Amino acid sequence: MAAQTTGIQQLLQAEKRAAEKVGEARKRKARRLKQAKEEAQSEIEAYRAEREKLFIEHQQKHLGSKDDKAREVEVQTKQKIAEVNKNVEVTKEEVLSKLLGLVYDITPELHQNLRD
Repeated sequence: MAAQTTGIQQLLQAEKRAAEKVGEARKRKARRLKQAKEEAQSEIEAYRAEREKLFIEHQQKHLGSKDDKAREVEVQTKQKIAEVNKNVEVTKEEVLSKLLGLVYDITPELHQNLRD
């Protein structure tokens, strides 16, 4: 019976050591998974930053920057203002003469209530 008790004790100790090893293996696996996840996340961030940089470069190359567009709009506005000013100078005399003609050309008439 003593041999049986020692055999049981050995089995219990072996089971305890096996459980500890399994626990340690699970912890190592969890650490490796966590480390792999962190590495993957850092690779994703690096890739995202690289692609965003390439996108911005592509956008500036093909579409131009906001400053370029602002300058282009400003140049177009100045051209249109100059064009309008030129048209004003060309038609100014004619418009003034027509206005003055309408103001000076007064034909006196009796009001319709006084005519009756």
